Amino acid sequence: MEQGRPHSAVSRPHTGVPAQATPSARGEHTHDESEYAYAPGARPAPRVPQRYSVRGQVLDALRKALVSGELVPGEVYSGPALGERFGVSATPVREAMQQLALEGAVEVVPNRGFRVTSRTERDHAELAEVRALLEVPALLRVARAVPAARWRELRPLAERTAAVAAEGDRAAYAEADRAFHRALLELTGNRQLVIVAEELHRRSQCPGVVTGGLAAHAAEHLRLLDALEAGDLAGAEALATRHCAGPA
Repeated sequence: MEQGRPHSAVSRPHTGVPAQATPSARGEHTHDESEYAYAPGARPAPRVPQRYSVRGQVLDALRKALVSGELVPGEVYSGPALGERFGVSATPVREAMQQLALEGAVEVVPNRGFRVTSRTERDHAELAEVRALLEVPALLRVARAVPAARWRELRPLAERTAAVAAEGDRAAYAEADRAFHRALLELTGNRQLVIVAEELHRRSQCPGVVTGGLAAHAAEHLRLLDALEAGDLAGAEALATRHCAGPA
C-alpha cells in the first residue's frame, strides 16, 4: 500500500456535514447563508445557524476504524488523504488524530501523517494490570455499600454487550463494554475515577486488539453481576480482575 494513503477498508462515514458547509478555525462547520434559498419577495423565517462538530464525528469514526482493524497498526495515514475519504478538510482530521496521539493510539510521523500504534502483548498486559488496580478495589468498595437491586438495574447494559458480541461488531462492542463499566464505576460517585478509568479502558481496546472472544467476554458481565448481587465478593474480585484483560 502506498505510504500516506488510507487503507482501502476504511469506509467514508456520514459526517452530517452539508455540501456547502464552511469550516471554522476549530474544525467545526457552520452553514453558509447561501444554503437558505427562499421565494423572491418572501420574508425568510429566522434561522439559527447549525453547527456541526466535524472534529468530533471524525474522531468517533477514526476510533471505530481503529478498534475494528480498518486502520492497520504500523501503517501511516495522512490528514489530507483521510479528509478526502471522509469528505471533510484535513483540519478536523489532523485535530482528531492529535487527540488519538494523546491517547496513544497513533504517533505523529513528521511530514507524512500519523502511524497507527502497534501494541505488544506486554503493552496489553500492563494496561490490564493498571485497569485492575484502579477498578477492582473501587468495585469492591461499592459492593459493600449498595443494595442488590442496584446490580439488577445494570443487567440491561450487560445484556446489550452480549447482543452486540453475538453480531461480531468489535467497534460496537467496544462502546457497549465501556458503557457497562462506566455504569459500574459511576456507583462510586467519583467522577475523576470514571474519567481516568474510561481513558484506560479505551487505550486497552485499540489499536491492535486481539480477535475473537467477544461472547465469552460479554458473558463475564452477567456473571459479575450475579456475584455482586449474591454478595460473593471473592468471586466478584476474581472475575473483575480477569475481565480487565479483555477478550481473548
